[in-house]
Amino acid sequence: MELPIQLSYFIVAVLFVLGLKAMSSPVTARRGILWAGIGMVLATLITFATPAMGNYLLMIAALLVGGALAAWLGRKVKMTDMPQMVAVYNGMGGGAAAAIAALEFARAIAHGETLPPAATALAVLGSLIGSVAFAGSCVAFAKLQGLMKKAHRLPAQNVVNAVLGLGAVALGLSIVLFGASDGRLLVAFYLLSLVLGVIITTPIGGADMPVVISLLNAFTGLAVGFEGYVLKNPALIIAGIVVGASGTLLTQLMAKAMNRKILKVIFKPITGEAKGGAAIEGSMKEASPMDVAAMMRYAEKVIIAPGYGMAVAGAQHKVWELAKLLQEAGIEVKFAIHPVAGRMPGHMNVLLAEAGVPYDLIFSLEEINEEFTQADVALVIGANDVVNPSARSDKSSPIYGMPILNVDHARNVIVNKRGKGTGYSGIENALFYGENTRMLYGSAQAAIAEVIANIKTLM
Repeated sequence: MELPIQLSYFIVAVLFVLGLKAMSSPVTARRGILWAGIGMVLATLITFATPAMGNYLLMIAALLVGGALAAWLGRKVKMTDMPQMVAVYNGMGGGAAAAIAALEFARAIAHGETLPPAATALAVLGSLIGSVAFAGSCVAFAKLQGLMKKAHRLPAQNVVNAVLGLGAVALGLSIVLFGASDGRLLVAFYLLSLVLGVIITTPIGGADMPVVISLLNAFTGLAVGFEGYVLKNPALIIAGIVVGASGTLLTQLMAKAMNRKILKVIFKPITGEAKGGAAIEGSMKEASPMDVAAMMRYAEKVIIAPGYGMAVAGAQHKVWELAKLLQEAGIEVKFAIHPVAGRMPGHMNVLLAEAGVPYDLIFSLEEINEEFTQADVALVIGANDVVNPSARSDKSSPIYGMPILNVDHARNVIVNKRGKGTGYSGIENALFYGENTRMLYGSAQAAIAEVIANIKTLM
């Protein structure tokens, strides 16, 4: 029986890796999700076949409840709320890893046993990382859902982080060195780890949120991998390693896209109430839907840069309708996606794909930035920090050095915003005051619909 089980785990590993590889491209992402899903189903079935396994009724009940809830959420949750759901699912993974270790410690205490030193060390590491990931993901969910409106930074925040971190590590070392025979020590360790996750994440504002979600995802993967070793379960080890490694690489790519070091994201975050930056001269100049329609109708090349405002308005279908109308008039249309546009990696790509935008019209920052100088119109829909030219020129700006979409290099720039306020990071955007920029105010859904109606009168 052992050989078929190990062979099945090997097949699971191959399916996970192939699935992850396929998910790296929008063209093959659906196939990748299917492969990874088949791998997860196989891993679950193997778990039932493991000789030492018990509590089958509880396992089946958990699968039925969790599966039903996931199916319901998958149909109900809007694409704009997907980052929140990712944060919740990620947190559940970290919390589950910490809970596995807690149950192993409790079982050992109940039977008067001690875990092997290596298993104890990895269980402690998994518990610490998993608890931080769980608590941090809960805070991330609250921020993304709008339940937590502001970032809260404590006086001497980094000192508090250090004290809590050292305290959790000290308690963890005590458990490793002296065993987990004292339940009070375990409770203190878990509570301190959870508080650490909350305190670290609370000051982080929206501008850093894509990086934080990716980092917490990597934490969850590591925690699951460690607990897989404790349980001697190859599926957990494989899944943890894959998620941890991919999450770490993605975090590095996100941080690079913002020109921010990961340690700065944690210890010197953009809080959402960012200050600094040179004073911006000039004023915002408003344009009517007819003005925008005329500008786009008689253009030769239009580049559209979507942001979270498009997601909030659910305007991706209207934006694609606009793009198709322009294409019918012989106008070249392309979409420009910044790596951290939206609230999680790939957010804008998924929204545009949902609306039916062909993949060959969607370009990354590196692929399209040089083309803005050739564009007659750059249409910015709900984006802010990722198109702020202060990141190139203003050394006093909190986002100085962050690579941006060069929309200000287009001959004309149209910015669709709901109002005159600052973006998610709280930083004023110099683009809005540019001589070649015009503001189209209103919800993206309604504003783009008006532009479409006016373009049709010009056809």
